[in-house]
Amino acid sequence: MERSRKYDQEFKFNAVKLYQERGNNLGQVADSLGIPKSTLCTWIKQHALEGEKSFRGSGNIRSSNEEVYQLRKELADVKQERDILKKAVAIFSKPKA
Repeated sequence: MERSRKYDQEFKFNAVKLYQERGNNLGQVADSLGIPKSTLCTWIKQHALEGEKSFRGSGNIRSSNEEVYQLRKELADVKQERDILKKAVAIFSKPKA
């Protein structure tokens, strides 16, 4: 079973550029780089759709997912605040002897 390799953004951009410069011969470019044709094809499609914003690494969110990320972060913050308030209510509502 072959493990998937990870390629950095610069490598992906250079692979797409090489493909575009070599007269669009997908097989030769993929073989010369030692990557599967399907991988290079995916990169070419992604670059065509997203241009310079393509191939973001981890930590970089696509604009389509940004709202979901923000809402999840806000939800986590609100849950934390709620838990703190619950503890504060429990502490201050104890009868004093």
